[in-house]
Amino acid sequence: MPAFRQETDLLGTRDVPADALWGVHTLRALENFPLARRPVHRTLVHAYGAVKLAAARTNRELGWWDDATFAALAAACQEMIDGRLDAHVVVDALQGGAGTSTNMNVNEVLANRALQLLDRPLGDYGAVNPHDDVNLHQSTNDTYPTALKIAAVGLLRELEREVVLLLETFQRKEREFADVVKIGRTELQDAVLITLGREMSAYAEAFAATAGGFTSARSGSGW
Repeated sequence: MPAFRQETDLLGTRDVPADALWGVHTLRALENFPLARRPVHRTLVHAYGAVKLAAARTNRELGWWDDATFAALAAACQEMIDGRLDAHVVVDALQGGAGTSTNMNVNEVLANRALQLLDRPLGDYGAVNPHDDVNLHQSTNDTYPTALKIAAVGLLRELEREVVLLLETFQRKEREFADVVKIGRTELQDAVLITLGREMSAYAEAFAATAGGFTSARSGSGW
């Protein structure tokens, strides 16, 4: 098997690693934006898979593609959602073009993965094209912000779980230390006696106020 395959864009023909799921547009992005030296956040990649799957389903309902092609493309999108294609989204997190490099990297990976599932060679874009098929009826200007919103919702759910866990820990320590007496501090000076439970309660109250909508009203037990 040759080490490279040739792909062509409007700027010319380039050699792409033969086994890469990404293609010439991703290669250009790697050359043009070696900036942050870190990949696109994986939650955003997974969210992009969901956006592409929704678009593929809609386009199928509109009459595009045969059953086999749609099934392969949908399966590729699901693999991206599940994190199985993370290693193939290789563009730099910091890039020009309002996310076009990310969008095209995703398009190329999904197209080539669909080609694999169809037992066709990588880069056979006459069968499944990154732009004309995977990006059909879409633009970076709509797919990127949509994926970003989906990713943000997912990450906020993770944050909510951690916020609730931390608040519950403060509340548990409030009860556990309800009878532990210590010296309070004010302006870096010793002050009146206080229980360690009451101190934990203050941390919990302050944290709940900062967390806002993540938490519901709590009932104290260490006061």
